[in-house]
Amino acid sequence: MRSPAALDIAADPGRIDEMPGRPAAGPPVAFFLPSLEGGGAERVTLNLAAGFASRGVRTDLVLGNTGGPYLSLVPPAIRVVDLKSNRVLRSFAPLIAYLRRERPRALVAALDHANLVAMAAARVTGRKTRTVISLHCTYTKQLQDSAGLRLTVIPWLLGRFHRWADAIVAVSEGVADDAAGATGIPRARIGVIYNPVITPALTPAAAERPSHSWFADGGSPVVLGVGRLAPQKNFRLLVEAFAGVRRSCEARLVILGEGPERPDLEQLVRQLGLQDVVSLPGFVDNPYSCMARAGVYVLSSDFEGLPTALIESLAVGTPVVSTDCESGPREILHHGTFGELVPVGDAPALALAIARALKGPRLCPPPEVLRPYTVDAAVEQFLEACNLDAPYH
Repeated sequence: MRSPAALDIAADPGRIDEMPGRPAAGPPVAFFLPSLEGGGAERVTLNLAAGFASRGVRTDLVLGNTGGPYLSLVPPAIRVVDLKSNRVLRSFAPLIAYLRRERPRALVAALDHANLVAMAAARVTGRKTRTVISLHCTYTKQLQDSAGLRLTVIPWLLGRFHRWADAIVAVSEGVADDAAGATGIPRARIGVIYNPVITPALTPAAAERPSHSWFADGGSPVVLGVGRLAPQKNFRLLVEAFAGVRRSCEARLVILGEGPERPDLEQLVRQLGLQDVVSLPGFVDNPYSCMARAGVYVLSSDFEGLPTALIESLAVGTPVVSTDCESGPREILHHGTFGELVPVGDAPALALAIARALKGPRLCPPPEVLRPYTVDAAVEQFLEACNLDAPYH
């Protein structure tokens, strides 16, 4: 799919260009992100924006900058607004300019810095733009694992200024509960809308030829991990558990994603003598074709908000195993009904669960279990949060 030309609002603050294929009438709904880097929150927001556009809602995707591999996936019906800011906080002034010029009916933000900037910019403009912020992470766990002032300040700021948002949405019940405790925001103030992970494009994408040869060569089954190579995802645990799996059955391991942990993971693979059966190919445009052919998908994270790849793997019929981390896996798997849950950080338990999944049947959850994670379900709820039927002046 082609990438739309980006509107450079910073370079030409006096002119807004209309893009082909978008409805011309009425003010837009704006989705605000720092960029379209390859993360779960970015992909989810793009799915949501595409869902709005498909229903005839004039939709803008407002980006701090237009970097990131997901830019090529933006549908032509969505206008991209480039704020030309290499840091989220520097997008504050150009976002104010955008809000004053375009007067969107609603501004939907995701990720912590973007949420704060969106609330402040909307308040400064004094317009009637309805502001909806989305919470994707568990603050308590992040604060435990970091001594950084930044992570301490963000929950405090969200708690202090949450009244500037018209609606606050968490991606899971666990995230909502944690956010209320960490920020002081009343729990009743935080709604829950599951991420729009299951899209109409998922099934045809899963049927495509996989980018990695191991998924189609007829060899031993593949254990799959997907995500940013970062400490939170604890792929080190997955590699250690996989070494245990190899003691009882033939298998190979592929971890899709890129990030700062790559050198350490590659060193661990060498130390364990697994170079011939472990592959880290980096970020791929279509992970679903790999998911659909994996012997088992494994989530090894220390903590999550609502793990996207876990839901996608269930949707394509792949067996799953997950750490019982906060938050999301227990909700998604219905307390272990649709995939085994193991204690966080327990490599032997994870290895046993992976081996059992490789030998077990491939079962797909019933449609009613997966429906809350569809684009239609999320769009319906976000349309309600945006309250587009309310009078607007």
